[in-house]
Amino acid sequence: MNSRHLLALVCCAAPLLGSCRYNLLPPIPRPVEFRLPVRIVNATLTREKEDLLLTARVDGQFDPGYLSVNWYDNSELIGQDSIYLDAAQRDVTFRLPAPQQGAYRATLSFAGHLLRQVELYEVEP
Repeated sequence: MNSRHLLALVCCAAPLLGSCRYNLLPPIPRPVEFRLPVRIVNATLTREKEDLLLTARVDGQFDPGYLSVNWYDNSELIGQDSIYLDAAQRDVTFRLPAPQQGAYRATLSFAGHLLRQVELYEVEP
């Protein structure tokens, strides 16, 4: 009789114990807000007669600020320039007089962050 009472108690409690599960759906989380970093696309460094010509396009959302370029011949800094960019102006062109052939490179940075380096080797570095 003792085992019959225990069996009856377990049978009565089984639906209650079986229903102990997560029945609520979790709340929908807020969308994650993120901002893609600024990036330089289509950057090219070419020679145009006696000048070096650097063209680039800035892509992404950004606060207005200065895009800076540092010009190098081998490892020697030969020039610096910057241009103010906002959402309306995304295409940039920099020009540097360089009558002699060399191993040139230019680094582009925006808001203090280095974004891209382009190179033009006319002679061995």
